[in-house]
Amino acid sequence: MLEIKNLVKGYNDFTVLNDISLEIQDSQIVSILGPSGSGKTTLLNLILGIIAPDSGSIIFNGDDITKTPMESRGFNIVFQDYALFPNLNAYKNIVYGLKNKTGLSSQQEVDALIDLLELREHLDKKIDQLSGGQKQRVALARTMVMKPKILLLDEPLSALDGVIKESIKEKIVTIAKEYKLTTIIVTHDPEEALTISDKVLIINKGKIEQYGSPEEIIKQPATSFVNDFIIKQLAIKKNNIFKLFGGENNAQ
Repeated sequence: MLEIKNLVKGYNDFTVLNDISLEIQDSQIVSILGPSGSGKTTLLNLILGIIAPDSGSIIFNGDDITKTPMESRGFNIVFQDYALFPNLNAYKNIVYGLKNKTGLSSQQEVDALIDLLELREHLDKKIDQLSGGQKQRVALARTMVMKPKILLLDEPLSALDGVIKESIKEKIVTIAKEYKLTTIIVTHDPEEALTISDKVLIINKGKIEQYGSPEEIIKQPATSFVNDFIIKQLAIKKNNIFKLFGGENNAQ
């Protein structure tokens, strides 16, 4: 379990995150949702260990990792721009991290992941020969072969649309469930968060507005901000998520 307790982070005189506390159970998919500048990426970076909080603590499986270096936490991230090596083909990108981690993933495990993500026919292609969805799957495979304790995804669907976007959503859920992997996703898209997650954390101006299941958020928005940011946006898009969770489309 990942426990975040009273996290505060600021820069100069500006507080980016203010007293953030929540628990994420093992194997859950949790989305961090909010508008631009709400503190989503800062929270992701604190969990990953890229930056340190001003106060508060991060507990993982009972151990305080607040001051543990990023490379020692065992968490891995798929960045928004994929961060793939353009001079290497897809396969070499996938196994790149295993050079210095001999025995971490067997060839059989690597092959199983390649097949799960339907990448077999693309392994010899250079990165610039891949579509956006294929690049995302290569980035996921590269991260998964490192056997992360927690998988972090930064806006994983923002550059995708249509059928490709839905396909990648399905792959993320499949990986999380098949590997029993705690997965944390940063997104600005309410539809994405509500359809992919077990729980959704909604933050605004560095504070938690609501933390609950998609059904709870749809049926019982905790604040006017949640109602405006989620319910009204979905209503404008004439979204059917209301019916999916048995709620009412009551946005004004």
